Amino acid sequence: MVYDQRSALSAHIAGLLSAGRVVFTSKEAEQVLGVGRGAFLDAAERLQHRKVLLSPRQGFYVAVPPQFASWGAPPPPWYIDALMRHEQQPYYVGLLKAAELHGATHQAVMEFQVVAAKRLPKIRAGRNLIIFYYRKDMAAVTAGVEDRKTDTGTMKISSPALTALDLLRYPQAAGGIDNVATVLTDLAEKIDPAQLAAISGAVERPVVQRLGHLLDRLGHGDRAEPMRAALLVRGGAAWTALDRRETQAPDFAPEQQERDERWRVIVHRAPEIDE
Repeated sequence: MVYDQRSALSAHIAGLLSAGRVVFTSKEAEQVLGVGRGAFLDAAERLQHRKVLLSPRQGFYVAVPPQFASWGAPPPPWYIDALMRHEQQPYYVGLLKAAELHGATHQAVMEFQVVAAKRLPKIRAGRNLIIFYYRKDMAAVTAGVEDRKTDTGTMKISSPALTALDLLRYPQAAGGIDNVATVLTDLAEKIDPAQLAAISGAVERPVVQRLGHLLDRLGHGDRAEPMRAALLVRGGAAWTALDRRETQAPDFAPEQQERDERWRVIVHRAPEIDE
């Protein structure tokens, strides 16, 4: 009986794949197959052991097409939108992964980075690692979120402007100030100055200051000028360090500091860009 149930689930999965789908819920499968929860879970567990099915979240399943058998899962863009709808959480693919999708390809991104309105645990799906970063004010940056076509539908990603701000807002995810500056060399020309100014009000002033300084340093001050005007409307800002980690290092003497009066940014060490 278990074999029959597993075969029926396998046939259901094959039908989904032939229709270009890789995801389904346990509730959906139970209804289609006419089985109870226990019987479905038993069959699903056996298919997971065979590495043809995975469950990144309770009640949500991803089929593994044959061409991705060695990976253990299809690419996250194939199912991230469906997963977040299952979670009932607004989201966008962001940070270094979004920068890569916008053409900033100085280095391979090892994580699939997602910004969400809820704190979510990371997901290991085959070779892929999906990491979630929390943002409570998702509605405030809606203008910086856009749809991107995938092989199975669409997913939401941050625009170049929102990506640039996030790289400074989530330094732990961006690989440090040197890496941020390197990524911005590719990303800056794609930033919409008006959009950047509009959504900059949703982030902390030091983040705006650091990004403005970097864009000026990289020769893209024109992209940052509307954002600077918006910052002045907010009442300006206090002095801030470009890299807060370096303010803790005793090796940096005061005479080594560079002070950017325009953005009120203190630079202890100029960023090193990977050519």
